[in-house]
Amino acid sequence: MIDRATIDKIIDATNIVEVVGDFISLKKRGVNHLACCPFHNEKTPSFSVSAAKGIYKCFGCGKAGNAVNFVMEHEHLTYVEALKYLGKKYGIEVKEKELTDDEVQVGNKRESMMIVSAYAQDYFSKTLWEHPDGKNIGLSYFRERGFSDKTIKKFQLGYCLDSRSAFSNTALKDGYKREYLVATGLSIERNEDLLDRFFGRVLFPIHSISGRVIAFGGRTLKQDKNIAKYLNSPESEIYIKSNVLYGIFQAKQAIVRTQKCYLVEGYTDVISMHQAGVENVVASSGTSLTTEQIRLIKRFSPNVTVLYDGDAAGIKASLRGIDMLLEDGLNVKVALFPDGDDPDSFARKHSVSELEAFLSDAEQDFISFKTKLLTQEAKKDPIQRASLISDVVRSISMIPDTITRTVYVKECSRLMEMEEEVLSGEVAKLRRKRLYEGTKATELSSLPSEAAADTPTTTPIPFFVSNIYSEASEKELLYFLLKYGEKPLFVDAENNTINVAEYIISELRNDELELQNLLYRKIFDEYIQILKSQNEDCLKHFINHPNQNIMELAINVLSDNYQLSIESYIKSEEPEDVKLRRVIPYAIAAYKSNITKQAFATLSEQLHEAQKLNDSEQVLLFLERLRTLQSIRNSFAKDLHRLTT
Repeated sequence: MIDRATIDKIIDATNIVEVVGDFISLKKRGVNHLACCPFHNEKTPSFSVSAAKGIYKCFGCGKAGNAVNFVMEHEHLTYVEALKYLGKKYGIEVKEKELTDDEVQVGNKRESMMIVSAYAQDYFSKTLWEHPDGKNIGLSYFRERGFSDKTIKKFQLGYCLDSRSAFSNTALKDGYKREYLVATGLSIERNEDLLDRFFGRVLFPIHSISGRVIAFGGRTLKQDKNIAKYLNSPESEIYIKSNVLYGIFQAKQAIVRTQKCYLVEGYTDVISMHQAGVENVVASSGTSLTTEQIRLIKRFSPNVTVLYDGDAAGIKASLRGIDMLLEDGLNVKVALFPDGDDPDSFARKHSVSELEAFLSDAEQDFISFKTKLLTQEAKKDPIQRASLISDVVRSISMIPDTITRTVYVKECSRLMEMEEEVLSGEVAKLRRKRLYEGTKATELSSLPSEAAADTPTTTPIPFFVSNIYSEASEKELLYFLLKYGEKPLFVDAENNTINVAEYIISELRNDELELQNLLYRKIFDEYIQILKSQNEDCLKHFINHPNQNIMELAINVLSDNYQLSIESYIKSEEPEDVKLRRVIPYAIAAYKSNITKQAFATLSEQLHEAQKLNDSEQVLLFLERLRTLQSIRNSFAKDLHRLTT
């Protein structure tokens, strides 16, 4: 048996589009994804997958369910086996065992806490609408804020009476246990008494992604400066603040529909924008953005616009969180409200069309925004300017997509009047450092010269060469990675052993090279993660991979009938360690040589077009790059002991 907490964790982490997409080809159609049903024969797609709802439905044969059901049906697995499959996919450890009495009790406690939280939400809402104090104080406050009755009910807002134990006493009287009232943070034990945490406050229930109430935020209506304006539920078994975004339950369908998520700071920002007609909005509730919150957004859309109220100090404090968004591969934009306005106040003063028009016109990409923001501060101070450049370069280095990084480097080069090559070099340096943190891979390009003879590095590729496909060479490297990855290859100057995988990964990452075959790249990236953990047999992992496509590719690459272009080297009579020390650098050099050959041809065509257009600036640029490439190709010719063709 798998405990309830692990099941909930797996279900919350699962993206049904990713899961189904591992088995069948999905095409986006509106807010959903369509495909031909894998459960019956059909020519016209009738199989629909909803990311927002987390379900699939075939309108032909009637099959329907969630991600767990799909894996069970498609792979003919049991419920537990399907959970284990999804757990492995999303990096969640699953231990099947007979639950002890203590574990059963923990599971029961979680469910009891959920039930108590639902009861509290209902109690606070009824107090708001039915109790005289609730209507006169709480409801009046919400209406003064401009919230309609429909909006108040949509977000299940409430009020806790200004009496120290009114809620707790009623809950006990209705049969709810003291321990769960305390565990949820709704009540506080004071000697023998049970006191209400949120007495005298209007309440904002916080929902899980599935819509269950897991916590509360309470705002005081008193003017006493000694009382905290906002008070939140403490963390508990059902509420971990860093994993939650306020409003995600109400916003997720709109985020999928619009393919954009607006990120704000507080409860009222979310509610006012919903009421104004912009529903694809969530709040971090005043906390620093976390990895878990970012992945929650990414499940529904890769596009995020962060809304600021113009407070410079607040903007600077949140920049690190936006860097984290970039690192996770999201497309980040920023919109700045006019002075004196925040999302709440602006939404209340404008119609939905005005709000949407403002958001569309005001948003700008984050890198340009950050560059302009920090440039204003640096002005002509060279030390501040150097710090600014480092700061912006660090943000660009977070972006995983090569093309996007290149575009931003070019734009920042223009804005900061810096050479593009200098910025590219700094970005590459930061990415190399970060990519190898946590692994024992050595940055071979930095080895001292006396070690170079034993640990050879291949000629570097210039920054302007990217996204070039070489199928045969990529497959060759994949072969060495899978078959020989854990074999020792070199010993560096500090007597550290470098294995085949570390050397290949280092050589490619040092030049910002990525495999263009998406399945190869998936294996490559997953291999790096396994290296970091250092607790799994890599070869065994891939030939027993739960993803059928990856498993079949790994087996095919390793099979005897796969013929390498350097087969003669493999069949030589040298000892394996000697052979690998010669063959692996050769394979990498051959891969880079193929890439530069294609890049040279492409640049030659671009030069020809620029000459036809009499674009002298572009002609000079392409000529310079062609000279650089030719020099590098000559180096590869020497490395490979053959002439460049």
